[in-house]
Amino acid sequence: MVDRVLVTLDGAVRDADAPLLFADDIGVLRGDGVFETVLVRAGNACAIEFHLGRLRRSAQALDLPEPETGKWREAVEIAAKEWGAEREGVLRLVLTRGRDAELPSSRSSVTSGDLAAAVPVPTSYVLVVPVPDRVAKARTEGVSVVTLARGISIDLAQAAPWQLLGAKTLSYATNMAALRFAHRMGADDVIFTSTENRVLEGPRSSVVIVRDKQLITPPAKNGVLPGVTQRALFAEAQKAGWECRYDSLYTADLLTCDSIWLLSSITLAARVNSLDGLRMSAPDNAAEIVELVDRGIERAGAIGDW
Repeated sequence: MVDRVLVTLDGAVRDADAPLLFADDIGVLRGDGVFETVLVRAGNACAIEFHLGRLRRSAQALDLPEPETGKWREAVEIAAKEWGAEREGVLRLVLTRGRDAELPSSRSSVTSGDLAAAVPVPTSYVLVVPVPDRVAKARTEGVSVVTLARGISIDLAQAAPWQLLGAKTLSYATNMAALRFAHRMGADDVIFTSTENRVLEGPRSSVVIVRDKQLITPPAKNGVLPGVTQRALFAEAQKAGWECRYDSLYTADLLTCDSIWLLSSITLAARVNSLDGLRMSAPDNAAEIVELVDRGIERAGAIGDW
């Protein structure tokens, strides 16, 4: 049983222990690239069309070449098949701008060949690795969470689109630093807040609160990444009679709701069992929320792109 699967967009299954990236790849030097993380379950990449759609939109935000969806889909299918149906896996789609390239310092001597050589060829690949150990515990027991200031306003996404707040970029250093800070405080995860004390998102998750028969999540215009798992939950929950809304939430709403959930592509549904040290009991409908997420992800492939 392999512990990693690496597939490039030409459909070739590569040796995952062999070098792939050049030292001057801009994705490494500057974090200039985008990615998606997908759950492989029963040999299939869950909600892959949603993820491909989001990969395309992220690439557009960074002015990267349009992803060739057909090639990506084929590489994903090959990788999922190589991984097998016996266990879950974490599948990553990675797209960088490619190797660093600059024009000669003397602009007068630039030729058409120089221009062609200066256009980077994107780096693209699919990688599957085992699901982290933390996931099983988060699914069954929930997660302890601290709220941390992101230091931005909810207006920034629309006022400064170059901040790329709605794109899933490789620049995740701040997110990982926030998680390390939370771990030092004895917590599992983080919910970011804005300068207006509005709820934003987690470093690798969407925030959804439950209030009576309502599911509420912050809107993308507030600078949060549109969540694939959250969208799948809403589609399934609406069919089950839930009211699903995109609305701004204050941090106070986290303390007055029935339950808080962090939704992500790998963990799926993790209930917040502790917020800033305050214990939060499981609601009576916790099992229903988990079931709705599971059903939503299973059916997401039939919903289409969004």
